[in-house]
This record gives sequence, structure tokens and C-alpha cells, in this order.
Amino acid sequence: MATANHSNPEPANGDRRSVDTIEYVFYDGYWIRYYAPLQDSLANRKRLIDSLTRRAFHHTEAGINTPGKSLDLAREAYEGETNPERKRVNAAMLAGALFNRATDLFTSIVDLGELGVQVSHNNELMRECSDCFQEALALGRQVKHHSGCEGIDEVWGEPFKAFTMPVEDFYKSRFIKIAQSMRDIDMIADCMIEVFCNRALFAEIKDLVVDYATAARQTAETMKKDPVLFHVWPNFVALGEQLDAFKPELPDDAAQMLRMRVAYGRDLIQEGRRLISYIASARVPMPKSSQAYIDKCKRYNRASLP
Repeated sequence: MATANHSNPEPANGDRRSVDTIEYVFYDGYWIRYYAPLQDSLANRKRLIDSLTRRAFHHTEAGINTPGKSLDLAREAYEGETNPERKRVNAAMLAGALFNRATDLFTSIVDLGELGVQVSHNNELMRECSDCFQEALALGRQVKHHSGCEGIDEVWGEPFKAFTMPVEDFYKSRFIKIAQSMRDIDMIADCMIEVFCNRALFAEIKDLVVDYATAARQTAETMKKDPVLFHVWPNFVALGEQLDAFKPELPDDAAQMLRMRVAYGRDLIQEGRRLISYIASARVPMPKSSQAYIDKCKRYNRASLP
């Protein structure tokens, strides 16, 4: 958790504090690095939506970044597909086309504004843009995270939120999601420590797990445009590599069953590391994947291991 001035022992959501010239905002138990909202203008909103759309495609499955000009083809393929597994992928591709069509339309609206042509919210272009975002949001339930773990609706819905919400309210919603992400990161790390670090063969990774969770929270709260990312991201990646490289030292005469249990434990640690990385990078919680991982660890914990 980011540390700030705790002269107020019970901060309220939205409270801000400065520590060493860095400003933090408090939400749901966490102090988060604060970034001021952009001025609410069409041009700034377009930049925000473009950034969020790129981010959505970056964190979701491959092959669904369908150009907006292919919307009719994507819809025809989706409506004509009957196989459930293929239809889900067609739905994701259609959602991608809708997002790109919406951003194309919004770009046109901003361009018209820069030429002095004011486009009202009731204009046909604006209504079609909204309709595309809404349909893409509904189809987003079919879109998976690039790992295949689960859907990632929170990221997929952000361009629509940026289109419909005041920019200041959108930033507030992001801080809340970052706090929820930090909570899940800590929950996974606590589970890893509880299950593995009381066992002699895995005890030495405790500090590494704690450090990795701290680096993950810092990654989740840091915007890509912030120069501090050039320190935060390498630290996060290096700690993850150290965690992946950990190998418990087994005696030469260790039984085969023990070797199998240790190997599976190491696999679980690496799986937890990857899940923390997914959450920190996407900056949204992944509740289904987090709960599934914790359940795996609990089943592992019920078996005996030194």
C-alpha cells in the first residue's frame, strides 16, 4: 500500500495527501498515486478514448481488433455462426469492430469541431457513436483476457465510460478500480505466503512475495506517461523473474512423491505471480481468476509437505 501522511487515522474516500512532493488519493483502504483529470473537452476526450481502446485490445485476446470498416462483415459472420465456441470468438470480433467504428466516428466529430462545426449530443453521428459503444460493451462479456483466464469486462467497458461520463468522474472510477486491483494483489500474495512460507522448502520466498506485491501495486497506480515508470516497471519485472526462478533445494534421496508435490507447489507460485502481473498491468480486479487460484492453493495446503 502506498504510504502517506497518516495524521488523519481514518481518511475518507477522495482524501488527498502529499508525501515527498508526490500526491496520493485515498480509496477503499489504499493510498494511490494521484493524477489530475484532463480538461473536459472533445479533443481531450478523444485522446482518452483512443488510449483506453488501445489498452482494451492490448489486454484482451488476439485477433479481435477488427477495423471499423469491417463492421458489416463482422456482424454477418457473427449472426451466421452456429457453433457456440466459434460464435463467442465472432462476438468478440464484432465487439472489436464496434469499438473501432465508435472511435472512428468520434474522431470525425472532433475533426468537425476543430473546423468550427459544432455537433450536438442529439446529432446522428453522436447517436451512432453511442450505439456502437453500447453494443460493444454488451458483447464484451464474450471477450477474454489474453491469458484466457476470464473475461475482463472492466477494461472493455472503459472507452464507453469515457464517452458518457464527465472526465473527472471517469478518473474517480479508475482510482476505485485500482484500489480493488490492489486488494486482489494483496489477497493473492497473502494466500501464497500463508500456503507456502510456513513450509521449510518454500520459506525463503516470503520477502520476495511481499516485495513483488508492493511492486505490483506501484505498477497498478502508475500511468504510462509518468517518467517514474522507467524505475517502477523494471523493478516489477526483475522481481517477477526472481520469483519464477526460485527452486526449493531437495535432498538427493528425496522421495518421488515429495518431488512431485514440490514441483506442483512451484507451479502454483508461478501461476500466482502471473495472475498478480495480469491484474497489475490491466489495473482492474480479476475476481474469478483470483478465487480459482486461491481455491487451488487451499487444496494444495490440505496435503502434507515439509
